[in-house]
Amino acid sequence: MFSEISFLPMAKDIPPQTIELIAERFRALGEPVRLQILMALREGERTVSDLVELQGTSQANISKHLRILTASGFLKRRKQGLNVFYAISDKEIFDMCEMVCGGIRKQWEARAKLLG
Repeated sequence: MFSEISFLPMAKDIPPQTIELIAERFRALGEPVRLQILMALREGERTVSDLVELQGTSQANISKHLRILTASGFLKRRKQGLNVFYAISDKEIFDMCEMVCGGIRKQWEARAKLLG
């Protein structure tokens, strides 16, 4: 995944429009409900109703977050009858999540050593 963005050290060469797209994707991940939706979809596609039940929030709220994740390129959707199914379209997002979680884990371990 990150080999494709190895150009980041050369940020001065990235067009402003591209930087804005990158920032938009990071903003989409900046909401806990959206991260929870991504984790729920890691197991496979789900309907809006499934996600409402899992998250314990309103359909309007879930739909808003699904629109943002879809517009940012993280999700894809398909309609079957009256149901709309959502699935991960960019599975590489989990590589980035693992990197962030790994960094958090290292911070916790370092704190535990200092306190322990």
